[in-house]
Amino acid sequence: MPDTPAVGRRERKKAATRQAIADAALELFLEHGYERVSVRDVAEKADVSTTTLFAHFPGKEALVFDREAEVEAALTAAVRERPPGQDVVEALRAHALTSWTRMASDPRRDRFTALVDGTPALREYWERMWMRHASALGAVIARELGREADDLACAALARFVLEVPALAASGHDPRAAVETVFDLLIHGWQASQHP
Repeated sequence: MPDTPAVGRRERKKAATRQAIADAALELFLEHGYERVSVRDVAEKADVSTTTLFAHFPGKEALVFDREAEVEAALTAAVRERPPGQDVVEALRAHALTSWTRMASDPRRDRFTALVDGTPALREYWERMWMRHASALGAVIARELGREADDLACAALARFVLEVPALAASGHDPRAAVETVFDLLIHGWQASQHP
């Protein structure tokens, strides 16, 4: 019984350290640019050793995408843990409305996007991450629908859904953008031409 609070406290401390490192990294990268900031700079700003930093993040690029695993887990859980009878696309719409519209309204989003787009190493990392997310989501959709893991329709749906955050962020009303994109996905292009 005494081990339980210590484990909980230890995990909370690890999570707080990880968040402090990620926050320090993003602040420095947005202020000075990715290439001008070293891992050592991030460690100093977060008041940790570089060894501690690398215990939490496998590399410099991962500092920028600190929520990568969390985002993928939430995305696949939206499909796996949807209420009985809820369609996969509707489950993904609900996830997008709760998670991605909030991200689209983050005041740092434009600066973050510019940082990633303007840094070849980050852009490349983002593209690999995006493909991993698409693969994981496509596989979960296929499994939930009883299809082969490499089902083309499931892979296409996953990729389409992963474009929603960028589309939502490009408009003035992220929530309306998410609704429009999912309506198009559900009802098809032809139906959208005849309101």
